[in-house]
Amino acid sequence: MELKIKALSDKLGKDIPFPAYATPGSAGMDLRACIDSPVTILPGEQGLIPTGLAIALPGPEWVALVYARSGLAIKHGLSPANCVGVIDSDYRGEVVVALRNYAGEPYTVEPGERVAQLVLTPVTQAAVSVVDSLDETQRGEGGFGSTGRN
Repeated sequence: MELKIKALSDKLGKDIPFPAYATPGSAGMDLRACIDSPVTILPGEQGLIPTGLAIALPGPEWVALVYARSGLAIKHGLSPANCVGVIDSDYRGEVVVALRNYAGEPYTVEPGERVAQLVLTPVTQAAVSVVDSLDETQRGEGGFGSTGRN
């Protein structure tokens, strides 16, 4: 599959690398902060971090998902505010990462810093059927914690 990337900033490809897979086994590509100056996110707050790029997926059978970078989340308490960002195949605007600071200390995002990762995955669009009943299962309507033995 081909992912088309459009630079929205002249910094991309010069000061800030385009997204790329770091290793042959990488599932995600790092997204970097395309900002002119550092942005500080206070504890319990969030900030919008532009990436300076837009993407085009090849069709509705694909979605791009924006996930946390584990190091940033574990070491500094920063992760996407919406947990996982969804970039639909027909979106052509800038990819922006909403970062939330879950830690007790302010965190300053530096220009070019890796702030999230982009994962591409296939999507199945369902044919929705409204019905009066659903088939029975062993679990039934058991909700949170209903499959555990504790």
